[in-house]
Amino acid sequence: MKFLTTPPPIEVGGRHFKRYHVTADPAGISPEVEKAACAVLPQLLPEADGTPAAGFLVLHKGGDTGAYLNVYSWVWDNVLHFRGAAAGQPALDCPDLDPTHFAVQSRPWIGCVWELPPVAHERDAWVRHMLAPEEPDLAAYLTDSLPEGTTGGRA
Repeated sequence: MKFLTTPPPIEVGGRHFKRYHVTADPAGISPEVEKAACAVLPQLLPEADGTPAAGFLVLHKGGDTGAYLNVYSWVWDNVLHFRGAAAGQPALDCPDLDPTHFAVQSRPWIGCVWELPPVAHERDAWVRHMLAPEEPDLAAYLTDSLPEGTTGGRA
């Protein structure tokens, strides 16, 4: 089980992102890892297609040297686009053990078991605020995050 926190949303490249941090350390993710993840984020964005420019990201600091950035963007009105980057994990072809040296990944993996709880919540939040209402409400979507806690035992 890991800790899940929800820092405030950010805007990058004209796109709004809700943020989730996953870590085994109750102190959270270091500012250095967070800054490095934000620096690589623009490389992981899809082309604009008229869908409200929003999504969410999961930044996961593993118990070892690894750090993982999963970026999920809404495209084509109801499709979830994924791109990811990893740092400090030689098994994922990272060049070194530095958790701030992110490399864009080409693997089609969408996240480990500890990173996936936000995906189910975000699907429901997108439907609730953007697809079901007569008028989409991006502001409401951006304030509807999975509650902080742990990544295990969620129903």
